[in-house]
Amino acid sequence: MEDWEGMPSIEETREPEPDSGPPVDPQVAAAHWRRTSNLMWIMLAIWFVFGFLIHVFAPSLNSVRFLGFPLGFYMAAQGSLIVFVVSLFWFSSAQNKLDEEFGVQED
Repeated sequence: MEDWEGMPSIEETREPEPDSGPPVDPQVAAAHWRRTSNLMWIMLAIWFVFGFLIHVFAPSLNSVRFLGFPLGFYMAAQGSLIVFVVSLFWFSSAQNKLDEEFGVQED
């Protein structure tokens, strides 16, 4: 068994926590959460529409053609994935702007 004498304690090796800044006013925090929650529900709706509804109605969308493919097939194979990726970038940008508006952005 090794000799643990002279080893620093956990408290000695722990780095100090960074200053998180002044506390956020509860009214500002509530308004920020309300706007963040709305953004979250919008994203959930986009996900639901392009993840489920488009695929349910894919056979009826096949009468429309997009880039030479039936629209239902295209949305099932590529379109939904493209929408998901674009919506993630949009969500990130919108949330960053929202955080900056309320003064709670990350450094």
